[in-house]
Amino acid sequence: MRIVDNIPGALDRRTRAEDPAFREAVAAIVARVRAGGWGALVAESERIDHAPPRLVEVAPFAAQARASYPAATLAAVELAHCNVTSFHTGTRPRDAAVETMPGLTVAKEWRAIDRVGLYVPGSNAPLFSTLLMLAIPALVAGVSEIIVVTPPRPDGGLDPAIALAAELCGIPAIWTVGGAQAIAALAFGAGEIAPVAKIAGPGNKWVAAAKALVAATPGGPAIDLPAGPSELLVIADASADPATVAADLLSQAEHDPDAEVVLIATDAALAEAVLREVDRQLADIPAAVPAMAAAKAVVATLDAAVALANAWASEHLSLAVADPDALVPRIRNAGAIFVGHGVAESFGDYLAGSSHVLPTGGAARAYGGVTVLSFMKEVSVLRATSAASRAVAGPAAALARLEGLEAHARAAEMRA
Repeated sequence: MRIVDNIPGALDRRTRAEDPAFREAVAAIVARVRAGGWGALVAESERIDHAPPRLVEVAPFAAQARASYPAATLAAVELAHCNVTSFHTGTRPRDAAVETMPGLTVAKEWRAIDRVGLYVPGSNAPLFSTLLMLAIPALVAGVSEIIVVTPPRPDGGLDPAIALAAELCGIPAIWTVGGAQAIAALAFGAGEIAPVAKIAGPGNKWVAAAKALVAATPGGPAIDLPAGPSELLVIADASADPATVAADLLSQAEHDPDAEVVLIATDAALAEAVLREVDRQLADIPAAVPAMAAAKAVVATLDAAVALANAWASEHLSLAVADPDALVPRIRNAGAIFVGHGVAESFGDYLAGSSHVLPTGGAARAYGGVTVLSFMKEVSVLRATSAASRAVAGPAAALARLEGLEAHARAAEMRA
């Protein structure tokens, strides 16, 4: 991690995902699976992950988790399941109806998507928490068919933690297939994997690019949001504890080599102290954290920090400042905001309640994170009394003729 003098340069994004050769490689995988179905999916999976796709029963591996994990760990997983369920149940959208004029009622009614595909990353770490963050809002929405995919393990089974999370969510089996090939299978179908209407879940740059590609393909599925390698922006002032800030930065950097973490400090002394803490804590972390080599720190005022945060539109934004509540209303673009010194970004990752599947790559300018709404769609329902129908027939016909649509006008006038 280093301090940079060029403030805009601190927020430059990596551009490897924009490399034409990379895009072509992703497109080739997707095209082969779309054209070749199951046989092509098997071939791509064996070529990339050295294992064919398998539909693995959850129960034996969930039993393994219950038998081997400490009681405190099992209780923590169940607490996360409870909190996430509570949050999404409490934020499920409600139907609404408005009488726009006497006798004419327009309602907005919510319907669950029929079949969705959930991608649970597992290459660097078995992210059982992602399964909770995706499956629970889908279940609260009322989705009738949920297909879960996750990268294969060398032993051909499931990580017990992922299996435990799946069991808590009532998911009986999971497909062990990952990468762009898994996204293609969910999008267009392959063997027993049926095509889905929507794909949700984060992943590495291959997964993110494949999701964008299939969503842009005619007949392809919708996607939840652009969710690629993790990002964290921390705004810290003199009240912040350098060790805590360093721990937050490291927590996101360890997700992926392409993760991006940035610190905006209000003075150089704080920035230097955080850098020293990063180096000290790195020595105690068992796994390498390559993303920290590209991490940046910048010194700026709080006003400049807010402007930079809105410009960068980070996936995660931590406000490690003395008066964070004063900054929250000024933040327009962020996937999730962590308010004050006592709120670790890890709380949101695991058990606060909201989903940790959040927009990356600047998509927070237009997207929010996964919610129950991600797995639902609204349907407009129009009703009219006889009197209302007669009253609006003439105006509707006049508007139709204003657009030169005579058949529309006549259809309206039939109600008069």
